[in-house]
Amino acid sequence: MKTTKTALILYSSNTGNTEKVAQAIRSGLEDAGVQVTFKKPEAAADVDYFNFDLVCVGSPAIQWHPTKQMDDFLKSKMNEYRKQGKIKPCAPKVAGKNLLVFVTYTGPHTGLDEATPAGKYMAQFFAHVGFNIIDEWYILGEFHGNEANSTQGRMGDVRGKPTAEELQKIKEGAKALASTL
Repeated sequence: MKTTKTALILYSSNTGNTEKVAQAIRSGLEDAGVQVTFKKPEAAADVDYFNFDLVCVGSPAIQWHPTKQMDDFLKSKMNEYRKQGKIKPCAPKVAGKNLLVFVTYTGPHTGLDEATPAGKYMAQFFAHVGFNIIDEWYILGEFHGNEANSTQGRMGDVRGKPTAEELQKIKEGAKALASTL
């Protein structure tokens, strides 16, 4: 008997880049038959990660961190799980509980090097409760509101990113990921 797989997409987006990526992930998962719950941190207080086979958590990287909304949410949820006794020594893996981290970043300064700490940081909140971190996706996006930061940074001209083609690849990646659940 096959059961429907479930996923939570929990994301924060300041300028729309991360939301576009979250929507692409959602589309790919749904195309693969996964039942998706789609939330921003401010609407997710009642969410229990353990009710899902896959949690996809995403944020733009801002000074090496996720957004304040995402950071506050993750800390609050960690405190809740600590009180429930779900954080155990050695952080044993919980079968069937998986995490995909996705981080959008731009390129005016050091590009990917600024995004990686944000992804690793978010992943640790899930590793501590036993989730299997199956992947981390880092997606280059436009620096909205500042043309110089979108054209003269380390990553070159990032205007219009992520592109429709890049979002399609993300959708396809999410669909493929669903087959591993």
